[in-house]
Amino acid sequence: MSFIDTHAHIYDEQFEEDIQEVIERCLEADVTTIYMPNIDHTSVDGMLELEHRYPAQCVAMMGLHPGSVKKDFERELYLVEEWLGKRSFAAVGEIGLDYYWDTTYKGQQQEALRIQIAFAKQHNLPIVLHTRDSIEDTIAIVEEQAEAVTGVFHCFSGTVEEAQKITQLGFYLGLGGVSTFKNAGMDKVIPHLDRQWVVLETDSPYLTPVPHRGQRNEPSYIPLIAQRVADLWEVDSAEVARQTTENAQRLFERTPADD
Repeated sequence: MSFIDTHAHIYDEQFEEDIQEVIERCLEADVTTIYMPNIDHTSVDGMLELEHRYPAQCVAMMGLHPGSVKKDFERELYLVEEWLGKRSFAAVGEIGLDYYWDTTYKGQQQEALRIQIAFAKQHNLPIVLHTRDSIEDTIAIVEEQAEAVTGVFHCFSGTVEEAQKITQLGFYLGLGGVSTFKNAGMDKVIPHLDRQWVVLETDSPYLTPVPHRGQRNEPSYIPLIAQRVADLWEVDSAEVARQTTENAQRLFERTPADD
Protein backbone atom coordinates (compact mmCIF):
# COMPACT_ATOMS: atom_id res chain seq x y z
CA MET A 1 0.00 0.00 0.00
CA SER A 2 1.42 3.37 -1.00
CA PHE A 3 0.15 6.94 -1.23
CA ILE A 4 0.93 10.03 -3.27
CA ASP A 5 0.68 13.55 -1.84
CA THR A 6 -0.29 15.55 -4.93
CA HIS A 7 0.15 18.98 -3.30
CA ALA A 8 2.59 19.95 -0.54
CA HIS A 9 4.72 23.06 0.05
CA ILE A 10 7.42 21.24 1.99
CA TYR A 11 10.04 23.72 0.82
CA ASP A 12 8.32 26.24 3.14
CA GLU A 13 10.51 27.75 5.87
CA GLN A 14 8.45 25.88 8.47
CA PHE A 15 10.31 22.71 7.37
CA GLU A 16 13.86 24.11 7.40
CA GLU A 17 14.86 22.59 10.72
CA ASP A 18 13.56 19.04 10.28
CA ILE A 19 13.02 18.27 6.61
CA GLN A 20 15.01 15.01 6.85
CA GLU A 21 12.71 13.79 9.62
CA VAL A 22 9.66 14.90 7.60
CA ILE A 23 10.79 12.82 4.63
CA GLU A 24 11.52 9.84 6.89
CA ARG A 25 8.03 10.04 8.40
CA CYS A 26 6.59 10.14 4.88
CA LEU A 27 8.30 6.90 3.96
CA GLU A 28 7.22 5.30 7.24
CA ALA A 29 3.63 6.27 6.37
CA ASP A 30 4.00 4.80 2.85
CA VAL A 31 3.79 8.23 1.20
CA THR A 32 6.21 7.59 -1.64
CA THR A 33 5.88 10.72 -3.79
CA ILE A 34 5.30 14.39 -2.97
CA TYR A 35 4.36 16.88 -5.69
CA MET A 36 5.43 20.42 -4.87
CA PRO A 37 3.53 23.39 -6.38
CA ASN A 38 5.44 26.63 -6.89
CA ILE A 39 4.28 30.02 -5.52
CA ASP A 40 6.36 32.70 -7.31
CA HIS A 41 10.00 33.60 -8.00
CA THR A 42 10.83 33.56 -4.28
CA SER A 43 9.99 29.86 -3.85
CA VAL A 44 11.76 28.39 -6.90
CA ASP A 45 15.23 27.94 -5.42
CA GLY A 46 14.02 26.24 -2.25
CA MET A 47 11.68 23.95 -4.20
CA LEU A 48 14.33 22.88 -6.69
CA GLU A 49 16.90 22.38 -3.92
CA LEU A 50 14.51 19.99 -2.17
CA GLU A 51 13.87 18.09 -5.39
CA HIS A 52 17.65 17.82 -5.86
CA ARG A 53 18.13 16.50 -2.31
CA TYR A 54 15.26 14.00 -2.47
CA PRO A 55 14.79 13.12 -6.16
CA ALA A 56 13.01 9.84 -5.40
CA GLN A 57 10.31 11.56 -3.32
CA CYS A 58 10.00 15.23 -4.31
CA VAL A 59 8.72 16.44 -7.68
CA ALA A 60 8.54 20.11 -8.67
CA MET A 61 5.84 22.04 -10.52
CA MET A 62 6.14 25.52 -12.01
CA GLY A 63 3.56 28.30 -11.89
CA LEU A 64 2.45 31.59 -10.35
CA HIS A 65 0.06 31.38 -7.40
CA PRO A 66 -2.91 33.79 -7.65
CA GLY A 67 -1.98 35.29 -4.30
CA SER A 68 1.25 36.49 -5.90
CA VAL A 69 -0.48 38.13 -8.88
CA LYS A 70 0.09 41.88 -8.51
CA LYS A 71 0.62 44.81 -10.89
CA ASP A 72 3.88 43.32 -12.15
CA PHE A 73 2.51 39.84 -12.75
CA GLU A 74 3.76 39.82 -16.34
CA ARG A 75 7.33 39.82 -15.01
CA GLU A 76 6.54 36.81 -12.83
CA LEU A 77 4.92 35.01 -15.77
CA TYR A 78 8.00 35.66 -17.88
CA LEU A 79 10.05 33.78 -15.27
CA VAL A 80 7.51 30.92 -15.22
CA GLU A 81 7.69 30.67 -19.00
CA GLU A 82 11.49 30.77 -18.89
CA TRP A 83 11.65 27.95 -16.35
CA LEU A 84 9.21 25.80 -18.30
CA GLY A 85 11.52 26.13 -21.31
CA LYS A 86 14.63 25.16 -19.31
CA ARG A 87 13.69 21.80 -17.82
CA SER A 88 10.89 19.36 -17.10
CA PHE A 89 8.20 19.95 -14.48
CA ALA A 90 5.32 17.72 -13.42
CA ALA A 91 2.65 20.39 -13.95
CA VAL A 92 1.91 24.07 -14.31
CA GLY A 93 0.95 25.05 -10.80
CA GLU A 94 -0.08 26.35 -8.45
CA ILE A 95 -2.25 28.62 -10.58
CA GLY A 96 -5.85 29.79 -10.37
CA LEU A 97 -7.98 32.39 -8.62
CA ASP A 98 -8.23 33.56 -5.00
CA TYR A 99 -10.95 36.04 -4.02
CA TYR A 100 -10.74 35.39 -0.27
CA TRP A 101 -8.33 38.08 0.93
CA ASP A 102 -8.48 40.70 -1.79
CA THR A 103 -10.11 41.18 -5.19
CA THR A 104 -8.00 44.18 -6.22
CA TYR A 105 -6.23 42.12 -8.88
CA LYS A 106 -9.16 39.92 -9.85
CA GLY A 107 -8.84 40.78 -13.55
CA GLN A 108 -5.08 40.20 -13.48
CA GLN A 109 -5.59 36.85 -11.77
CA GLN A 110 -7.96 35.76 -14.52
CA GLU A 111 -5.52 36.90 -17.21
CA ALA A 112 -2.62 35.12 -15.49
CA LEU A 113 -4.71 31.94 -15.30
CA ARG A 114 -5.50 32.00 -19.01
CA ILE A 115 -1.87 32.64 -19.91
CA GLN A 116 -0.66 29.78 -17.73
CA ILE A 117 -3.24 27.41 -19.19
CA ALA A 118 -1.70 28.30 -22.55
CA PHE A 119 1.75 27.42 -21.13
CA ALA A 120 0.37 24.04 -20.03
CA LYS A 121 -0.97 23.33 -23.49
CA GLN A 122 2.32 24.34 -25.07
CA HIS A 123 4.29 21.97 -22.84
CA ASN A 124 1.63 19.23 -22.69
CA LEU A 125 1.35 19.47 -18.89
CA PRO A 126 -1.55 19.25 -16.44
CA ILE A 127 -2.52 22.29 -14.38
CA VAL A 128 -2.96 22.53 -10.61
CA LEU A 129 -5.77 24.93 -9.71
CA HIS A 130 -6.26 27.06 -6.60
CA THR A 131 -9.92 28.10 -6.31
CA ARG A 132 -10.46 29.81 -2.96
CA ASP A 133 -13.84 31.59 -3.01
CA SER A 134 -13.63 31.45 -6.81
CA ILE A 135 -14.66 27.99 -7.95
CA GLU A 136 -17.41 29.18 -10.31
CA ASP A 137 -15.11 31.59 -12.16
CA THR A 138 -12.35 28.98 -12.27
CA ILE A 139 -14.70 26.40 -13.77
CA ALA A 140 -15.88 28.96 -16.34
CA ILE A 141 -12.33 29.78 -17.45
CA VAL A 142 -11.40 26.10 -17.60
CA GLU A 143 -14.51 25.44 -19.70
CA GLU A 144 -13.50 28.05 -22.24
CA GLN A 145 -9.93 26.72 -22.35
CA ALA A 146 -10.64 23.05 -21.71
CA GLU A 147 -9.55 21.52 -24.99
CA ALA A 148 -6.27 19.60 -24.70
CA VAL A 149 -5.72 20.34 -21.01
CA THR A 150 -6.34 18.41 -17.81
CA GLY A 151 -5.41 18.94 -14.18
CA VAL A 152 -6.67 19.00 -10.63
CA PHE A 153 -8.89 21.33 -8.61
CA HIS A 154 -6.68 21.44 -5.52
CA CYS A 155 -8.31 21.55 -2.06
CA PHE A 156 -11.74 20.71 -3.43
CA SER A 157 -14.49 21.63 -0.96
CA GLY A 158 -17.36 22.34 -3.35
CA THR A 159 -20.70 20.74 -4.02
CA VAL A 160 -21.58 17.47 -5.72
CA GLU A 161 -22.82 19.47 -8.73
CA GLU A 162 -19.51 21.37 -8.97
CA ALA A 163 -17.61 18.11 -8.68
CA GLN A 164 -19.60 16.67 -11.57
CA LYS A 165 -18.84 19.71 -13.75
CA ILE A 166 -15.16 19.39 -12.95
CA THR A 167 -14.86 15.69 -13.67
CA GLN A 168 -16.88 16.04 -16.87
CA LEU A 169 -14.19 18.48 -18.01
CA GLY A 170 -11.60 15.76 -17.40
CA PHE A 171 -10.22 17.27 -14.20
CA TYR A 172 -9.41 15.62 -10.89
CA LEU A 173 -10.53 16.56 -7.37
CA GLY A 174 -7.85 17.04 -4.72
CA LEU A 175 -9.05 15.99 -1.27
CA GLY A 176 -7.10 17.11 1.78
CA GLY A 177 -7.41 17.98 5.44
CA VAL A 178 -10.72 19.81 4.97
CA SER A 179 -12.26 16.41 4.32
CA THR A 180 -11.66 15.54 7.97
CA PHE A 181 -13.15 18.74 9.42
CA LYS A 182 -16.38 18.11 11.30
CA ASN A 183 -18.29 21.14 10.00
CA ALA A 184 -16.88 21.34 6.46
CA GLY A 185 -19.80 19.42 4.97
CA MET A 186 -17.58 17.09 2.95
CA ASP A 187 -19.26 14.07 4.51
CA LYS A 188 -22.26 14.92 2.31
CA VAL A 189 -20.11 15.29 -0.83
CA ILE A 190 -17.34 12.69 -0.79
CA PRO A 191 -19.67 9.63 -0.97
CA HIS A 192 -20.97 10.93 -4.31
CA LEU A 193 -17.65 11.68 -5.99
CA ASP A 194 -16.50 9.68 -9.00
CA ARG A 195 -13.67 7.65 -7.47
CA GLN A 196 -11.64 7.59 -10.69
CA TRP A 197 -11.20 11.37 -10.41
CA VAL A 198 -10.07 11.72 -6.78
CA VAL A 199 -6.50 12.34 -5.60
CA LEU A 200 -5.13 13.00 -2.12
CA GLU A 201 -3.12 15.99 -0.91
CA THR A 202 -2.06 17.71 2.29
CA ASP A 203 -1.31 21.30 1.17
CA SER A 204 1.43 21.17 3.83
CA PRO A 205 2.09 23.10 5.99
CA TYR A 206 -1.56 24.25 5.86
CA LEU A 207 -4.99 22.65 6.45
CA THR A 208 -3.81 19.97 8.84
CA PRO A 209 -6.25 17.05 9.18
CA VAL A 210 -7.93 15.96 12.38
CA PRO A 211 -6.63 14.99 14.97
CA HIS A 212 -3.62 17.29 14.38
CA ARG A 213 -5.62 20.35 13.34
CA GLY A 214 -3.91 23.56 14.46
CA GLN A 215 -0.44 22.06 14.12
CA ARG A 216 1.88 22.13 11.11
CA ASN A 217 0.72 19.82 8.36
CA GLU A 218 3.05 17.35 6.64
CA PRO A 219 2.76 14.63 3.95
CA SER A 220 2.90 11.78 6.47
CA TYR A 221 -0.68 12.72 7.40
CA ILE A 222 -2.00 11.54 4.03
CA PRO A 223 -3.18 8.21 5.57
CA LEU A 224 -5.47 10.18 7.93
CA ILE A 225 -7.15 11.79 4.93
CA ALA A 226 -7.31 8.44 3.17
CA GLN A 227 -8.99 6.84 6.18
CA ARG A 228 -11.65 9.57 6.24
CA VAL A 229 -12.33 9.03 2.54
CA ALA A 230 -12.38 5.26 3.10
CA ASP A 231 -14.97 5.62 5.86
CA LEU A 232 -17.20 7.75 3.63
CA TRP A 233 -16.79 5.42 0.65
CA GLU A 234 -17.33 2.41 2.93
CA VAL A 235 -14.15 0.69 1.77
CA ASP A 236 -10.81 0.03 3.48
CA SER A 237 -7.92 2.48 3.28
CA ALA A 238 -5.93 0.10 1.08
CA GLU A 239 -8.57 0.53 -1.63
CA VAL A 240 -8.37 4.32 -1.30
CA ALA A 241 -4.58 4.09 -1.54
CA ARG A 242 -4.81 1.94 -4.67
CA GLN A 243 -7.42 4.10 -6.41
CA THR A 244 -5.96 7.51 -5.59
CA THR A 245 -2.39 6.44 -6.39
CA GLU A 246 -3.54 5.12 -9.74
CA ASN A 247 -5.42 8.38 -10.36
CA ALA A 248 -2.41 10.53 -9.43
CA GLN A 249 -0.15 8.54 -11.71
CA ARG A 250 -2.61 9.03 -14.55
CA LEU A 251 -2.89 12.76 -13.81
CA PHE A 252 0.86 13.34 -13.94
CA GLU A 253 1.75 10.83 -16.66
CA ARG A 254 2.18 13.54 -19.30
CA THR A 255 5.65 14.80 -20.10
CA PRO A 256 6.65 18.00 -21.89
CA ALA A 257 6.39 17.74 -25.65
CA ASP A 258 10.05 18.66 -26.08
CA ASP A 259 11.36 15.92 -23.80
